[in-house]
Amino acid sequence: MTTENESTPQRRPNSRPRFYSRRKVCQPCVDKKELDYKDVDYLKKFLSDRYMIEARRKSGMCAKCQRSLARAVKKARHLALLPFSPAQRGALPVHYRPRSS
Repeated sequence: MTTENESTPQRRPNSRPRFYSRRKVCQPCVDKKELDYKDVDYLKKFLSDRYMIEARRKSGMCAKCQRSLARAVKKARHLALLPFSPAQRGALPVHYRPRSS
């Protein structure tokens, strides 16, 4: 013998409703912009502060754009348009001065 209270699920008192995050959209697809290795400012949007490529779940990119982003970032790094790590921001230290002859 079951009572009516046992068959219905109980909610905790004062519980908050669940938070559902909005689905992220693929920014290059929305902008209809091609990811190019020469557009360094746009590529920097998808890099972390340590110059690592952000994951798809964090950036919200589709698989196709994520692959083209990885290719563009790697090519820009190879051509020294983007640094590999934060330590490589400048090729020379700030306090460097060339010798005067």
